[in-house]
Amino acid sequence: MGCEPPRRLERALGEMYGDAAAADWLAGLTGLTERALTAGDGLTAERVAAPGGRSSLVVLVRRADGTPAALKIAPPAARPDLERAALEHWNGWGAVRTLDASEAGASGSGASGPGTSEPGADDAAGGLLLERLHHEVSLRSLPEAKALLEAAGTVRRLWVEPPAGHGFETVAERTARQSTGMRAAAEADPELAPLVEAALAARAELVEGASEILLLHGNFRQSKVLSGERAPWLTVGPEPLVGERAYDLARLVRDRAEDLIAASGGPVTARRRVKKLAESLEVDQARLHGWTLFRAVESGTRALAEGRRQMGEVNLEFAGWL
Repeated sequence: MGCEPPRRLERALGEMYGDAAAADWLAGLTGLTERALTAGDGLTAERVAAPGGRSSLVVLVRRADGTPAALKIAPPAARPDLERAALEHWNGWGAVRTLDASEAGASGSGASGPGTSEPGADDAAGGLLLERLHHEVSLRSLPEAKALLEAAGTVRRLWVEPPAGHGFETVAERTARQSTGMRAAAEADPELAPLVEAALAARAELVEGASEILLLHGNFRQSKVLSGERAPWLTVGPEPLVGERAYDLARLVRDRAEDLIAASGGPVTARRRVKKLAESLEVDQARLHGWTLFRAVESGTRALAEGRRQMGEVNLEFAGWL
């Protein structure tokens, strides 16, 4: 089977890592995939999931016993080792389950809660073998109100104590790194300076007053929650870190922002979302508002830097409403 990467993946990797670095990794992708399939104890490839995601190749496979699964191949910069560690710690509790050799002895449905694991070196091929979900059916296929309700129920399950000795970033560490790019964007375009300054001021206050230390998804939104057989909805694609729930919830507030931009009542709806999600998940509304502002500005400035102007402008307009 060929493993031609979807055009969406090629374009996204170029935006994130630069064309040269993306081309180097993509040139070795066939070999990476073949090694992962060989190491997977009787895996048979069916097809590449398309259009797929923006950060990895997903190959739909069958295990030796005929069980469907999904093999995910991601660049080292995407830290698949940390994704594995988070998924193994959740142990299927609200998230897709790993099916790698290290999980061969696992049993049960995961309904008893998260397990424990520590981040370590990813396997040689950089592959994650996962239970297969219905990748074509995400929460974005539902009406907005229903999607937000299901999303809230799913993300709540992920907020657990992190494993002992973990190697995950903290919210403070990740947002400090991101702040550098935001400042550079403001220097390059002075019109962005007021929004960037407001977002950085909000971050400084939030980091100073943070108290929760929970395992977070890191990139939780409706498109990251897929339909499954074991459970109606399971999350995928974590960019795990540890910190407070309000940070994790902030990305969900901005879901379907492009639809809100096109609607006359967008600003009111955005502020209503902050209030509704904060109340439904018992998160401090002011902290959720602050992290939503920071994350919207960070996403917007990063999108502009990567050449995704339309997405950047949508995120920055949303931030302006806050």
